[in-house]
This record gives sequence, C-alpha cells and structure tokens, in this order.
Amino acid sequence: MAYVLHYAPDNASIIVRMTLEELGVPYRTALVDRAAQAQASAAYRAINPAGLIPALETPEGTLFETAAILLWLTETHRAMAPQPGDADRAAFLKWLFFTSNTVHAHLRMLFYPAKYVGPDPDAQANLRAQITRHSAPDMTLPKGLDLLDRYIADHPEHAAPSVLHYYIAAILRWCGIYPEGQTVWFDITRWPALHSMAEALETRAAVHAVQAAEGLGPTPFTAPRRPNPPEGIAL
Repeated sequence: MAYVLHYAPDNASIIVRMTLEELGVPYRTALVDRAAQAQASAAYRAINPAGLIPALETPEGTLFETAAILLWLTETHRAMAPQPGDADRAAFLKWLFFTSNTVHAHLRMLFYPAKYVGPDPDAQANLRAQITRHSAPDMTLPKGLDLLDRYIADHPEHAAPSVLHYYIAAILRWCGIYPEGQTVWFDITRWPALHSMAEALETRAAVHAVQAAEGLGPTPFTAPRRPNPPEGIAL
C-alpha cells in the first residue's frame, strides 16, 4: 500500500513529506483542515489520539510523533540515517531526539504560549523572551541551535541528507517566520553550518516537490516567507 500522510501545510508534516519524497516511496496525502479545527475532531483523534499533526498510515499501522515516524521510515527503507549497528547510530539518535524533544518543544511554547502559561499577555511575553534569549543559564532556542550548528560543522562527512537534516531545516524555517512580527531574535547567518546545510537542501528535488505542494516559496529555509498553500492553512 502507499503510505497516507495526514498533513497540514507548513506543519511538522513537511518533515515527513520531504523524507517520503527523498526516499522516493509512494504516498498520498490527507489534509487535516486546521481552519475547521479538524485536528481536534473525533475522526482525526481516532487516527492520532493526541490530536497533533502529522500521522502516517503504514502497512504496520498508523504512526504519530514526528521523530517516531522518521525513525520508522529510516529503518524500514534502510536510508537517510545510520542503521542499527553503525558506529554513528548513537550520535544520530541523540541529536534526532534532542531536535524533537527539546528544540521543537521550545518552538511549540513560542508559537502557543497560552497553552503553557494561560491567557495573561505578560506571562506569555515573558515565556517568549526566555525561550529566545541568546545568553541564559538554561536551554533556550538559540542555545539549542548553537549545539546543532556545532554538530553539523563537526561532521561534514554526513553531508548526504538525513531525516535529521530535514528536521533541522524545518525548524530553521519556522524560527524565521513564526510568530509573525516576533522573529527579531533569529538570524540564520548566526549559525553558519546550519545555514550552509539549509542552502544545500534547497537544491534537492524532494524540497522542490514539497515547496510546490505546500506553497513554501523558493527559499523555504534560508529566507522563508509565509506559505501560500493550494489547500488548507498553515500554523
């Protein structure tokens, strides 16, 4: 069977979609209409009980959680990641889950502060300020990108696109455009290894396919702009 990717434009599903395109495997998409809050519907929660995007239907059942989907795809197709037994496997897993569980989780707080601190605008502003601080004793988005930049810089031998590269690229995109009017903290050139990685990915056919499908624009990672999708709405 072809995979079925439950997606919304410019959501975390773009990471899975770019991976499917890079793998060259058959899949079809099913729009989760965020304008109608379809992600909270009983029908979608039967697919993903967490009500989050994406979900991927496979012959082995439906998967959700972006990192889990990516890991399953790499193991199933034996591509786009060091495989079990490879000397680089442990480092890959460490950075994949750091990207998913720490960096991406910080982005969610940046995008949806009310879900974490309630309706008070001052509390939301304080949360966003803390998350985007460049100098702080605790983990912030800039510090997370610092670590990822160092990892990519120190491993030029891993230049072939992996699911980790695509995950980081999507995060760079979102840091550059969301929330609208509150991205002053972010300048991709501050992280030269990530910048070079993103430029290289923008030449990939897989990225071009997703650009066209979701209206991401010509430079979706290095100079992102709000998407103009042919269907559905973005973040």
